[in-house]
Amino acid sequence: METLPTALSEGQRRADRGDGTYFNPVFAADHPDPAILRDGDDYYLTFSSFESSPGLIIWHSRDLLNWQPLGPALKDPLGNVFAVDMCKVDDTYYIYIPVIPTAASPDPTAPPMIYVIHAKSMAGPWSEPVNIGVAGHIDPGHVVGEDGHRYLFLSGVSRVRLTADGLATDGEIEHVYDGWRYPDEWITEAYALEGPKLTQRDGWFYLTTAVGGTSGPPTGHMVTVARSRSVHGPWEEHPRNPIIRTWAEEEPWWSKGHATLFEGPDGQWWSIYHGYENGFATLGRQVLLEPIEWDDDGWPRAVGGDLSEPLRSPIALGSLEGEQEHGIALSDNFSRLRLGIPWSFHAPSVDEQQRISLDDGLVLQSSGTNPSDSSPLTSTAGDRHYEISVELELVDGAQGGLLLYYSDRLYCGMGHDGVKMTSYRAGRAIPYWREPVPATRNMHLKIENNNNIVTMYYSADGLEWTRHGLRFNVAGYNTNTADELLSLRPALFATGSGHVKFRNYNYRSPDRV
Repeated sequence: METLPTALSEGQRRADRGDGTYFNPVFAADHPDPAILRDGDDYYLTFSSFESSPGLIIWHSRDLLNWQPLGPALKDPLGNVFAVDMCKVDDTYYIYIPVIPTAASPDPTAPPMIYVIHAKSMAGPWSEPVNIGVAGHIDPGHVVGEDGHRYLFLSGVSRVRLTADGLATDGEIEHVYDGWRYPDEWITEAYALEGPKLTQRDGWFYLTTAVGGTSGPPTGHMVTVARSRSVHGPWEEHPRNPIIRTWAEEEPWWSKGHATLFEGPDGQWWSIYHGYENGFATLGRQVLLEPIEWDDDGWPRAVGGDLSEPLRSPIALGSLEGEQEHGIALSDNFSRLRLGIPWSFHAPSVDEQQRISLDDGLVLQSSGTNPSDSSPLTSTAGDRHYEISVELELVDGAQGGLLLYYSDRLYCGMGHDGVKMTSYRAGRAIPYWREPVPATRNMHLKIENNNNIVTMYYSADGLEWTRHGLRFNVAGYNTNTADELLSLRPALFATGSGHVKFRNYNYRSPDRV
């Protein structure tokens, strides 16, 4: 398997090789459930943000390989945000958002609900979320039928008609499709009919769904297709389903699914979906772009192979004016607040953002008693080998630290309170380990993750480093261990009393220039 390409923007791999070909993933790191919208020559993407806030970062591209963020569409916590859908009707953009309620939701005891936000520009500003009254469903897929009415297809697959303004339902939820059934002997997580996306081509409505479960066995998730001349059905199943699947655990990408079919800038059709990198489930579900061809009988066929080889780029090299680079810098000198891009709070309260300010660094007010209940500030990592470091100053009895954070139940790293260091592994403080760290209010911390082997360092001056006495293997810090569809992310935390001032956060991959 060839070496992955060098990124132009520090911190994120770049898919575009600069020679008319590209490598997958198009988005490294955890970008699950990609929702794509084409608007003329412009393409927009967003992803499930779950309990990260600000959430639903909107990305823009014209060539499908180089993406730049416009900003978060959801600035305040709404709950656990699952797979969304984006659309444009007339001159207005809409994002339909399924939310599993949390303590930050308007009603924490409610069943899953679907909200909508809208704007005149994909860059915002976006409206406040509107509850459209759909309960107990996730994974909305918007379509305008041949009858001119708007519909949302839902997990299951069910469907509900919308009002003309798209802000409420206009009828009852009805079950409309049972889904294609794979052979019972196939090794999957669960049937789980989900992710309905609608695409129109040559007088057909193509309904793309995912079955087999998102995680678990690497051969579980898959992409299936049905079609109809009418949004009302009946739905005819693709005779060669599934069109995309991981067939064997030796393949480079596992659990491939949750796809959308769409037309690219040069008339070539594409499928965009997510998958886990073989051996690196810690990085979460990454975004894969695969070319689609249409057979003589009008059915789509994926032609990208096992995705370990370079593929032809969606648009000719040098054909766009003002070509943009891909990604964002992940290092941060904290000269300005970058909430949402790339920093977000994990499982925040409604007023969590009041904890953060700037004053010769990033000031994070303490919260909770340990990383599990502190709502840490997380970033992202998409490399197999990377190093993160930060300088911290402890004020008024705070404990501050640097983590690799999967969830409130699974993380590792270091915390210092000015007197002693607390070492964390598997989501808890290690009771038997006392690292001989000097008592000081100022400390530099560094973590290296080299192919899931974690080594930690600390320093009083940022020049002379001492290696922490423990190393960790974090390969198991993933969804199949913790049962949450997340990834292992760099994180900063502050607990106890007072606050922590962070300075000079650095992210680099030693394997890249």
